[in-house]
Amino acid sequence: MTKKYLDMFSMFDLVIIAMMAALGIASKTVIVPLVHIVTSSLYIPGGVIAGGFYMLWIVMSAGIIKKRFAGTLTAFVQAIMVIALGTLGTHGILSIVTYSLPGVAIDVVLLFSKNRKYSVVHFFVAGAAANLTGTFLSNLVFFRLPWIPLVLSISSGSLSGGLGGIIAYNIVKGFGRFNINHKQSKGATNE
Repeated sequence: MTKKYLDMFSMFDLVIIAMMAALGIASKTVIVPLVHIVTSSLYIPGGVIAGGFYMLWIVMSAGIIKKRFAGTLTAFVQAIMVIALGTLGTHGILSIVTYSLPGVAIDVVLLFSKNRKYSVVHFFVAGAAANLTGTFLSNLVFFRLPWIPLVLSISSGSLSGGLGGIIAYNIVKGFGRFNINHKQSKGATNE
């Protein structure tokens, strides 16, 4: 079953997934502590605002690869990396859920595109959905914020995720201008 699932992806796709997952984890370690300086006084976890900027890597992965479940696989790889490194957060084995479901949210949003031609709206909504999902799950599992900070967290997390999606859109669009995209890689893979 796993082999059949992974056969959908070329070697280029798997390299992009691994690279984007690693960049997402690396950016999280830098961005969250900086954002936490501002958000701690508002009783908002730092990852809520910073999430948009490290979720953009998952959105970018799905936008570059343009295959179903690319976002889910990228987020799952991030979860495995976090568990293996053991240095990011205190989610433990629950990282499989809290990291993977934002990728599922991205894939669900991107299903609503015609012929996988994603617009800036797809990227915005995918980023917003991913960070909203991550924020809600983190609250459900760990923080258990009261209603007012929870609503503030979810709304600011959605906005942050949407802005990250717009950044991802512009980067993917820039890759297209330089002919760095999935279609170019097909001849060089073992598909």
